[in-house]
Amino acid sequence: MLKHVVLQTDFGLSDGAVSAMYGVAKSVDPSVQIFDLTHDISPYNIWEASYRLYQTISYWPEETVFVSVVDPGVGTERLSVVVKTNANQYIVTPDNGTLTHVKAHMGIKEARIIDEKINRLPRSGESHTFHGRDVYAYTAARIAARVIPYEEVGPQLEVAQLVCLAKEQASNNNGKVRGCIDILDVRFGNLWTNIDRSLLIEAGCQYGDELHVTISHHEKDVYKNKMLFARSFAETHLGESLLYVNSLDKVAVALNQGSFAKAYHIGTGTSWKITIQKAK
Repeated sequence: MLKHVVLQTDFGLSDGAVSAMYGVAKSVDPSVQIFDLTHDISPYNIWEASYRLYQTISYWPEETVFVSVVDPGVGTERLSVVVKTNANQYIVTPDNGTLTHVKAHMGIKEARIIDEKINRLPRSGESHTFHGRDVYAYTAARIAARVIPYEEVGPQLEVAQLVCLAKEQASNNNGKVRGCIDILDVRFGNLWTNIDRSLLIEAGCQYGDELHVTISHHEKDVYKNKMLFARSFAETHLGESLLYVNSLDKVAVALNQGSFAKAYHIGTGTSWKITIQKAK
């Protein structure tokens, strides 16, 4: 029987917070296997947490239980939920927008509000600032270990009522493809856009083409140049910019063995726009 719990937080690993979550899960059932998605989400960055779930969960088996704790509203009236995805995985998280990308790209079939009278670490009732340990890790382990069925998490919540962040759609307008910089491939400084590869193909772009790329912030251009649409980094010289298709089948921008984000001071979010079209 699969007993996998996968943790994601913005806690970092410099103190004992993540270890405490491990301990709570193991106290429910020592045979629960615990894995880390990441604990390096930027502090309070719900959008980033949402994206990293989307980036990762489809590669895990059915019945895997994910915990995502990026929770600037801890201790407030925001809900704590467990959702069941269309792929029969579970996500335990605050209902604060963390489910935005999973709902949009993968689908959620059911949502339940965590009943903390039942699903809360014993003797933790006076703690209001560490739901990751006291509620989420505890509930996730109980689901993974079959201590409780999903139906005993708490009352149902309509999937349509889940909190979602504003999310833009990329577009192709007569060969001009427009989108935004969703997130960074952090370690390497590559820009990951919300533009599907299919949109570039629809616009008549092919590997080997030279494309004109404009990046703007609040409608002010901060980068404008031509670059190669390449299958891999090996098709460009060191220090050369390129467009490529990332592991999520989205268009990305990179600097071969350099950080494009640092070199050109590029950020992420819906205010960072990118336009791509075939060079004339």
